[in-house]
Amino acid sequence: MKRNSVKSGKGGNKKESHKKKGRNEGRRRDDQESEEAALSRLEINDELSTSDKDENEECDETQDYITEVNFPVAMWDLKQCDPRRCSGRKLARQNLIKILRLGQRFNGVCLTPVAVEYISKEDAEVLKGNGVAVVDCSWARLQDTPFNKMKSSRPRLLPFLIATNPVNYGKPSKLSCVEAIAAAMYICGEKEGAELYLSKFKWGKGFLTMNQELLDIYSSCNKSEDVVRAQNDYLKKAQQEAEVNRSK
Repeated sequence: MKRNSVKSGKGGNKKESHKKKGRNEGRRRDDQESEEAALSRLEINDELSTSDKDENEECDETQDYITEVNFPVAMWDLKQCDPRRCSGRKLARQNLIKILRLGQRFNGVCLTPVAVEYISKEDAEVLKGNGVAVVDCSWARLQDTPFNKMKSSRPRLLPFLIATNPVNYGKPSKLSCVEAIAAAMYICGEKEGAELYLSKFKWGKGFLTMNQELLDIYSSCNKSEDVVRAQNDYLKKAQQEAEVNRSK
């Protein structure tokens, strides 16, 4: 009897063990199914996010912009840049910019690194009436550039902005032609014009996104000295924040 009870006890333990094993395997299957379901949901979300992103990019390309601006846009092309990467030449091919000859005078706002005053809201009337021009030269060859042959009644500097063009992405003030032109338009209240010109480049919208805060600050400044003050305040604040972050 004792032997039989021992045997039946062992059999009972085996059955219990099988039951536990079955429950554990069931839980593992449930957990696995839950993980697979979760992964499946993530994949679906990723696909939706990707399709949404692609759709947004397509919408951006087909977004309704104005088709032209009501003032001249021009540039002096010194042929110092890679023609495949020159934003000014691409604008010229699309009839969005006029090429000026050396020695030819421009009566509107001229964006040039040899100017003394910064562009501001004060220049808006001149820009809207007589247009905006840019000097298309290489940043590496400023010393070779004959700025004295590119005359304008209103030479202006651009304040601190970050480039997003493929050549100088992330570099301060190393703007391409289209970025410079768009910045000038934006600061002078021609935001739709800025969007139109930047829309011709895949990376163009990124320039406004990157510099939105600064452009809004500058566009609220009435005079050159106000722009300088706003620029210096912004840079000082940014430097202080960077020092605090480094000390953490």
